[in-house]
Amino acid sequence: MSAAPTDRTSPARPVVDFWFDPACPWAWMTSRWMDDVSQLRDVDVRWHVMSLAVLNEGRDLPEDYRRSMTEAWGPVRVIIAAAQAHGDGVVKPLYDAMGTRRHPGGRRDTAAIIAESLAEVGLPAELADAASTDAYDEALRESHAAGIGMVGEDVGTPVVAIDGVGFFGPVMTPAPTGEDAATLFDGLHLVTQVPGFYELKRTRTQGPVFA
Repeated sequence: MSAAPTDRTSPARPVVDFWFDPACPWAWMTSRWMDDVSQLRDVDVRWHVMSLAVLNEGRDLPEDYRRSMTEAWGPVRVIIAAAQAHGDGVVKPLYDAMGTRRHPGGRRDTAAIIAESLAEVGLPAELADAASTDAYDEALRESHAAGIGMVGEDVGTPVVAIDGVGFFGPVMTPAPTGEDAATLFDGLHLVTQVPGFYELKRTRTQGPVFA
């Protein structure tokens, strides 16, 4: 005897879009969380660049932060150039390579980080030239606009969207791991399904904890 027909269907696999700037330690923390989530939940994660340098254009910034924003152009330009030449599949590995050196590694020698990261991922060394040209800035700005358009100009990076509903963050330190990471994702997924929900926030009292 055959099984009775059923109208029940499996829930759709969530699509997570994640926008990051390699210069941002908070985006790095959130990306580590998303790595754990992708191991424990059936999600499709797509990685995109945004730019703190673009976000802060025209703003009155302290001199040291202004210098850091000038330096921040290079890595995102290189990632855009690499994706155009070799496909979107290189975005996350290149981000991982850059971010590991900059954040837990504590390095700030951007040119060396770019060169070493390209080599680690197996990409041509000449892609590093993209860091010092505006040839890729149109595509960079388009990627940035797609992310920031979900959340507004008064926030930063990361931007995480689930099935097209985006928020700034989550911002956390240290990043939860294992089932704690998965549980946080489940909660965020539920929040994205509540029309009209905009914001939760509290003041950070601790800096990034990478370990």
